[in-house]
Amino acid sequence: MKEHVIVTVSTVDGTRHFQLGKLYQHCLKGMIYLTFAAIFTAGVMIYYLNNEVDFALSKQTELQNRSLKLSEEVEQLQRLKVELEGDLGAGEERLQQVSDRLADLEVVLGVAEKDGELEHRLDAAAVTSSVRLYMLNNIPNGSPVGDVRVSSHYGYRIHPKTGKKTLHRGIDYAVNTGAPIYATADGVVEVVRPSKTGSGNFLRLQHAYGFSSSYSHLQKFKVKSGDFVEKGQLIAYSGNTGFSTGPHLHYEIRFVGRALDPLAFHEWSATNFETLFEKERGIRWDSLVKRIENRASNQLQLSSQKGVRLKDSSS
Repeated sequence: MKEHVIVTVSTVDGTRHFQLGKLYQHCLKGMIYLTFAAIFTAGVMIYYLNNEVDFALSKQTELQNRSLKLSEEVEQLQRLKVELEGDLGAGEERLQQVSDRLADLEVVLGVAEKDGELEHRLDAAAVTSSVRLYMLNNIPNGSPVGDVRVSSHYGYRIHPKTGKKTLHRGIDYAVNTGAPIYATADGVVEVVRPSKTGSGNFLRLQHAYGFSSSYSHLQKFKVKSGDFVEKGQLIAYSGNTGFSTGPHLHYEIRFVGRALDPLAFHEWSATNFETLFEKERGIRWDSLVKRIENRASNQLQLSSQKGVRLKDSSS
């Protein structure tokens, strides 16, 4: 006899009987097995996904904790950076005060004049145009803020805030906050120091042959420490920061740390090239010009030798 299954379905309309053959039985069993397999697989997947979600949540919590810790460390390092910058600025100001005091003592004792006497006067008329151009590009000259009135000159004066007689080691330009400031010679940015005291936001450029220029009471900087700059490049904007009575630019020029009168350099240009050497006698201009002329001569010889080698190789 053939195996078969009778399925009885009872309704209000009566009872109906369905016979399932062996093929249908196998199909039904297969569907049941597949259903159980799908349910089992789904359960396994749900369990696995739940574990993955828990693991991801734990990793997220861990990363959030690490991020919070790193943020705290960054804040601590930033505070330390500000403190170190403040200490560095205070140290630089104290060092500058010591240097200025030594310069004053040299003047009193007559040492500076003796050391600054020129053994040979510079014949400015004999300086070649290439040497003049080189000097005007590498030694501060002109105004860092254009054609602007000088409101306070170099020398002793009554300080507008303290009321005491002090040496003003630079010149002040009467500019409003936000006036563009330009480098007065090629050089490298030595110091960029934000500050709310003393010189305020302060910037110093190091130029060739021991010259430097500095800019105080700035609003904001346009260069960073270590940047190389060209003459005429925008470096900052003027402001009213630090120990200041109003918006202005305090501008200084120094030679190996010794403050010079910037007005002589402010007025120095190609049209009055000789005037600086008469006004600023404390520098061995003759030695400097000879050094530059020797360098120019060496460069010219190297260029000519290179040209000869190229000519010989091409022939």
